Amino acid sequence: MTLRFVGIDPNTGGGGSPTVWVEDESADLVLQGEEAEELLKAQVGGTEWVVGHAVGIPAHERVIRIPARMVPILREACDVAERAGLR
Repeated sequence: MTLRFVGIDPNTGGGGSPTVWVEDESADLVLQGEEAEELLKAQVGGTEWVVGHAVGIPAHERVIRIPARMVPILREACDVAERAGLR
C-alpha cells in the first residue's frame, strides 16, 4: 500500500495531528484525527444512529474528528482520489 500525503492540520504544533493521505491503488482516503467515539455516543440514543446503522462502533473501526479548517485539504484529497480512480 502506497500512501500519498495530501495535507496536515495547518494549526499543528508538530505532534500527532489530523492528517489526510490517499492510497494510490484503491484511491481510498486515509485519515488521522482525534478519536471522537465518546462524543458520538453521547449525542445519539436509541437502537439506531441512522437508519440501517446499529448503535455501536465495530472493534475494527474508529470515529475520528477532522477540524473544519481542514475542509480545503479534504477537498484536495477527494480530487486526488477521484483522479486516481479514473486510471
